[in-house]
Amino acid sequence: MLDDVARIAAAAGEIAADRAGESFNRWEKSPGNPVCDVDLELDRFLREQLQALDPGAGWLSEETLDLSDRIERSRVWVVDPIDGTRDFLRGRSGWAVSVALIEERQPVLGVLAAPARGEQWTAEAGRGAWRNGVPLRVSGRTGLAGARVPADRLPEVDSDLVPVARPNSIALRIAMVAAGEADLVATLRWGFEWDVAAAALIAAEAGALVTGVLGQPLTFNSAAGTAFGVLAATPGIHAAAIARLRERALSVV
Repeated sequence: MLDDVARIAAAAGEIAADRAGESFNRWEKSPGNPVCDVDLELDRFLREQLQALDPGAGWLSEETLDLSDRIERSRVWVVDPIDGTRDFLRGRSGWAVSVALIEERQPVLGVLAAPARGEQWTAEAGRGAWRNGVPLRVSGRTGLAGARVPADRLPEVDSDLVPVARPNSIALRIAMVAAGEADLVATLRWGFEWDVAAAALIAAEAGALVTGVLGQPLTFNSAAGTAFGVLAATPGIHAAAIARLRERALSVV
């Protein structure tokens, strides 16, 4: 099924890429949370295609009102039609179509289609992760100092870390860990499952440790569709990252 999901995600990505230079409506669902007509067009396309592929699976998407019985189903599609909409609207490349298939609360398939970057990321539970068909593996970093973090800037307390290019898409930032282009990605807030489900599998299958920011296991298809924080890191620095971030995380949980 991975090939079929990858094909569908790629087609959605091409629809978005083709629309990028056109005029379309855009607005904010909430302050700082942009959306546009293309998000909704991709949501409809993906739902039709993916539910035809697995009609028994539930549906959770950023752009669909969550009124389904997905929580009662063993499988569910978790989708963000455009993760990184801000970059998409600005004509930048840091966005991706994110699709994951969850089974018994864990991702079993994950795809990120990022046509503006010429990238397609795929993973299957227990079988590995790939970018454009090339197997992925995390870096071998074992020391937190010097770890590469996708960030525009870092706080003084983290001045021993190294900022690297930061796409707007959190999924692509996590995928950078899978590719060995970053060593650590962490969020210190409540977020949505559709932002991280596919990327979490890609990173884990490439050898990263992927947990909540406090080290808690990540599970999906929760009633709220949310989780507090995510931490994806090379195994050698994961525990040190939890220790460093713990106090900050507890102050906002």
